[in-house]
Amino acid sequence: MSWNAWILENEPVIRLCFFLGIFAVMAVWEILSPRRALSVSKGMRWANNLGLVFFNSFLLRLLFPAAAVGVAISAEQQGWGLLHLYSLPFPVTVILAVVAMDFVIWLQHVMVHAIPVLWRLHRVHHADLDYDVTTGARFHTLEIILSMLIKFATIMLLGPPVVAVVILEVLLNATAMFNHGNVSLPARLDRLLRWFLVTPDMHRVHHSVEDNETNSNFGFSLSWWDRLFGTYRDQPRKGHEEMTIGIHKYRDPKKVNRLPGMLALPFLGEITDYAINRREWSSNHEK
Repeated sequence: MSWNAWILENEPVIRLCFFLGIFAVMAVWEILSPRRALSVSKGMRWANNLGLVFFNSFLLRLLFPAAAVGVAISAEQQGWGLLHLYSLPFPVTVILAVVAMDFVIWLQHVMVHAIPVLWRLHRVHHADLDYDVTTGARFHTLEIILSMLIKFATIMLLGPPVVAVVILEVLLNATAMFNHGNVSLPARLDRLLRWFLVTPDMHRVHHSVEDNETNSNFGFSLSWWDRLFGTYRDQPRKGHEEMTIGIHKYRDPKKVNRLPGMLALPFLGEITDYAINRREWSSNHEK
């Protein structure tokens, strides 16, 4: 069996093992040392958030059986992508590919805040009334499909090594659960990690109900992009314990923390209801 065939066959198991292992670590950490008191029943939120995750995972396997790894193998076999035009050392190619794909994910995140119809989908993620490890995987099904299609296009354009795609998938799952954790790090360690990775305190600001805080800290894995493009915000104005999580207009747990309400949320409200709306970036950061 070739290396690519082995990866294609075992990639779902690799990802599942990392997901379950990191999820267990974060769940125990949240129980032992929570950063914030939860406002909604944890059992209810977890059942519905994880229900959406399992539904999305099942549907993705039906629609895209080979997933991103399959596209990467096809791109490699056909010689598609910019990275196939240059003879670089393999480790350098892998690092460049992971960093470039992470940047595309950052751009995608900004895009789903800036385009009204896409914000409708993305607000399912932001409407969670609490913030914990399950929030990191709570996305509307249509946004998950859109994200997968963008990932496919990126892989075909870039031509990353197959192993780089596996690394990125594992990294995204791991960091999404880590930086959405209801946990805190020692202040000195948090400041150090922020130069490389998105920490829970850094990303929690992004889940504030305040627009100028929501429109900051878009990074999922690498923290560099927000610093480079001026969307970095250090702390929420009210502090992490007192800040309000969610979206101003959607505060009913029956609508935003139950699976039917989550699936219906993109189709509710006015089309102008989105995060980046008639505001200049500079004025946002001054508030």
